[in-house]
Amino acid sequence: MTEPQTPTRWRGHDLGARVVGYDERDAILYALAVGAHATDLDLVFENRLRVLPTFALTLAQWAPDALGALGAFDTKTALHGSQTLDVLSPLPRSGEITLSARVGEVWDKGRAAVFEVVVESKYFVAAWSLFAPGAGGFGGDRGPSAPSAPEGDPTAVGTMTTDTDQAALYRLTGDRHHIHIDPDAAARIGQPRPILHGMCTLAATTLPLADMLGAHPADLKTLSGRFAAPVFPGDTAQIRAWGGSTDARFDVTTDGGAVLTGGHATFA
Repeated sequence: MTEPQTPTRWRGHDLGARVVGYDERDAILYALAVGAHATDLDLVFENRLRVLPTFALTLAQWAPDALGALGAFDTKTALHGSQTLDVLSPLPRSGEITLSARVGEVWDKGRAAVFEVVVESKYFVAAWSLFAPGAGGFGGDRGPSAPSAPEGDPTAVGTMTTDTDQAALYRLTGDRHHIHIDPDAAARIGQPRPILHGMCTLAATTLPLADMLGAHPADLKTLSGRFAAPVFPGDTAQIRAWGGSTDARFDVTTDGGAVLTGGHATFA
């Protein structure tokens, strides 16, 4: 008798490679979508342009989408649990980048499975953790626990203000899921109105965080964080940081509670 297949069959699955191209306009649009201003000339003016490292995550978004399209999990209920980014070298202002993707670990959280999707290039390595409700309970490894909260008072406290049109703008960078623009789609997932992309929230955090730590957002070297709750366009959030620019832990909260936890960032 054939044993039923479990989500672990996806571990190590090759998701293929793609060559992704972009130009300076794409990098500038992205910077504006995550909160850069007209006065941030090295982020929004082609003559001085430095590409934000988190732009890499939009270039690699096809990989977790590809795993969902293969039927590994229910794309209607799966959630983006956490994200990591390791910068190997600065992204060029424009050009083509070859990306390869695979499934890393598959963990059993009991009530859900967590799929790790890893994307690699000569410029960065990024990993998505995708939370698939109802797919757990197969007897697999539970995987790593959530990092503990930092102790003591934060080293720095800052503010991130989102724009009421920010989700509509960020959609133009690639993720056009309807929950970020259509009130009816948002209502179907139990939200009172469209929500900001988690990836936008994480990337937008790095701009004020860098300023709080005396760093430049384009000097980001590593970034990680867990998505605890959605942010709504127009929300103002508080960022708390522990440590310095070369090793900072952080979290992000709104009036509704924590939205990003277990954050860690380093800047060159």
